[in-house]
Amino acid sequence: MTYTLKQQLCAAIAINPEISNILKSSLALEEKRNRLRAYLSSTLTAITDYTDPIRPMEWILRRDAVWVFRNLLNPRSENLAEFSFLQYIDDHLNDRETDETPPLSAGFVSEIKHLIQGVSDLTDVYAEEPPAFLKLHGREAATERSSYLSDMAEKSLALMEHHANGLSDELISARSINKQNIQRRYGITDLEWNDWRWHTRNIIRNADTLREMVNLTEDEYKAIQMARENRIPFGITPYYLSLLDPENTGSYDRAVRAQVLPPLNYVTTMRLSRANADCSMDFMLEGDTSPIEGITRRYPNIVILKPLLTCPQICVYCQRNWQIEDVYSENAALSEDKLAAAIDWIAERPEINEVLITGGDPLLFSDEQLDGLLARVAAIKHVIRIRIGTRTPVTLPQRITDALARTITRYHEPGRREIVLITHFEHTTEITPEAMAAVQKFRLFGVSVYNQLVYTFYNSRRFEAVTLRQQLRLIGVTPYYTFNTKGKEETDLYRVPIARLLQEQQEEARLLPGTVRTDEIVFNVPKLGKNYLKASQHRDIISILPNGKRVYEFHPWEKKLALMDTYVYTDVSIHEYLERLEKLGEDLEEYKTIWYYY
Repeated sequence: MTYTLKQQLCAAIAINPEISNILKSSLALEEKRNRLRAYLSSTLTAITDYTDPIRPMEWILRRDAVWVFRNLLNPRSENLAEFSFLQYIDDHLNDRETDETPPLSAGFVSEIKHLIQGVSDLTDVYAEEPPAFLKLHGREAATERSSYLSDMAEKSLALMEHHANGLSDELISARSINKQNIQRRYGITDLEWNDWRWHTRNIIRNADTLREMVNLTEDEYKAIQMARENRIPFGITPYYLSLLDPENTGSYDRAVRAQVLPPLNYVTTMRLSRANADCSMDFMLEGDTSPIEGITRRYPNIVILKPLLTCPQICVYCQRNWQIEDVYSENAALSEDKLAAAIDWIAERPEINEVLITGGDPLLFSDEQLDGLLARVAAIKHVIRIRIGTRTPVTLPQRITDALARTITRYHEPGRREIVLITHFEHTTEITPEAMAAVQKFRLFGVSVYNQLVYTFYNSRRFEAVTLRQQLRLIGVTPYYTFNTKGKEETDLYRVPIARLLQEQQEEARLLPGTVRTDEIVFNVPKLGKNYLKASQHRDIISILPNGKRVYEFHPWEKKLALMDTYVYTDVSIHEYLERLEKLGEDLEEYKTIWYYY
């Protein structure tokens, strides 16, 4: 039997008779609010006073659900979210919908169901009995626990082996064939292939050329054509093209394709946004944190210097896609006058001791240009660390020549100044022998290489990011940050619920040794900077919208230092995210705890 969404909502509320009786009563809305608050407070008192004894993990889960429910009922939350969670439920339960009342969604009903289950201590998270070793002692307990841990490790390893690896014999062989096919198409040898300038001269910029070498879906082809027609940056290096599956079977290159092939809805949204004069594409509000052209500053001791706003290819979700004119654009460098002014600005501020040189990709400069830039920044006495942000080890490893490595690393002076490379691997299929060799050129000179991962739909399956962390460490890259995907409208298909990132950290990354799970998971708050997601005290859920999307209030990093504003953010629907995973063949039972991460 198929039930309507309203029937499903009633069933979800009925899980807890006391909540159901209050919501279905004829009381005024504010009286319902007060009684729900009283019930939730008494529930919290009962479990904290231990008058309602439950097992420790269930106690924590129930406490968290009660806190969230209470927060959803607050008038302040309603004001910030511009939506009344209570009013919406009340209208639907009591047949008071109007033409302006948004319809129910499966996502909203799912959120309510799991929230009520959490409040009522009726979740199925801990369906199994506690591990046997908890009742044992000494060697017997240790032996039993070791067996328990082995089972956990074996399961995680099996899931990790499920994900393709660019260093596997199978993929190395497939990519070698791809490379040979591209070389034949262009009539070149390894001599040209190993020259980074050949790759930049032959960046694939249109759908027809690309379709000659790899299969494209109709949507992929149309999206690229539309992007070029509307001057939306698109390009792919021949090297990165060799990482794609030419047959487009979806067996191993889904994440790689997602990096460079824009979805149709992305291009459509970008086109409409650009046509709207009132729409700002500056999601991160860099205009509000740029005191001088070429500089972004959000923190006390570090600044971003952007001397070049182009890359050999553009990540679809790039936060600066609104600033980038085209791939490998000749007009993307900051003028000498503006660059000099930006460097002088840094020199005049002795409190700044770290400079992140990024863009764009500064390694598109010639060796001589880069040497000159580094010399000018290194000449500032109070700068003790220079970071270089680049994706060339991933997209154009041929750029990392011995000469370039020497140019950069000669500014690395232990005890005086540190040079750090920040790169951006998104998936294990991007880790290749060429990428590893590029990384090792810096490591041999004592320069650390760190990775910033953007957690997207395309690397968010169970243990997918764990597999990446493990392989990164093996090639000499240290996981540094994992970013929640920016909440930009045009990149909705890439976004992942915050709850999934929290779940990944607790149930997957936590199984790795501490030497591997070194990355910090963050939400980059527009204008304000990074919010550390592991610290739950720095955010609150303030609403659940009719479409099933959670609304968060994020706190600024300066919240105990200055009277700053908070930031209200609408997440993506957990229900819709899980539906997409199911279409990929994922077992949703593996993700069932996601609802209880707040």
